[in-house]
Amino acid sequence: MCLPWAAAMQQEPVLAAAGSLDRMSDSSREFHKPVRRPAEVFDRAFAAEDPAEVSRVAHTTAHALLARVRADPDGGVVERLVSFTDEHGIDDLAELWSRSPAKTLPGALWRLYLVQLMIHDDPRTAALLYERGRAELASADDVVAGAPSPAGPDELVALVDTILRGLFQGDFAVALDRAAAFCRVQASGATHVADDYETTEPDRASTFTTRALRLSDYAADLSACAALWRRDALS
Repeated sequence: MCLPWAAAMQQEPVLAAAGSLDRMSDSSREFHKPVRRPAEVFDRAFAAEDPAEVSRVAHTTAHALLARVRADPDGGVVERLVSFTDEHGIDDLAELWSRSPAKTLPGALWRLYLVQLMIHDDPRTAALLYERGRAELASADDVVAGAPSPAGPDELVALVDTILRGLFQGDFAVALDRAAAFCRVQASGATHVADDYETTEPDRASTFTTRALRLSDYAADLSACAALWRRDALS
């Protein structure tokens, strides 16, 4: 398993406060090469499928990563975290965080990386949905998200990367609010595009409806996480 902090901090020890995470550091790891997870930690945690252990690992890794990077937000480290899924895919993060409740720190990080991956995988569709959502949505979400006008594929990729970057070197709650607003604009666009295809291409309409519902859920979850963070209550 390639862990986010192992990729980003190639020669840096993991936070001592992370406990068992100290055993995960490995000076031989290189950012561009996939690495295997330490058997004594992750094989035990996920093969056993012990919910308590899965939760402990998810929360420990998320808090250790965020604390370490935000304490010393080195630009190179942040950029490697932003580009993590481009280099390593989503599977390692899924194993760490995908089973976390939505309104937790690992749950928030997981949703942000998923949104980024969705945009990177198909920026043209993302730009189409964003522009449609911007036109249809009567709210300030487009302003909060911060996309230029018009927002093409390259602009959408840059925007979602900027939002993710804000988690590590900016106001964490503001980054979550921007992500939530971004998701609401995308969800609005997907809803209206689904309506366009309803009579002529029902399967395609169903796909966009599913995306709209998922993005709406993410928006609500991320907004809730932002509020929890401001109250120092995001676990």
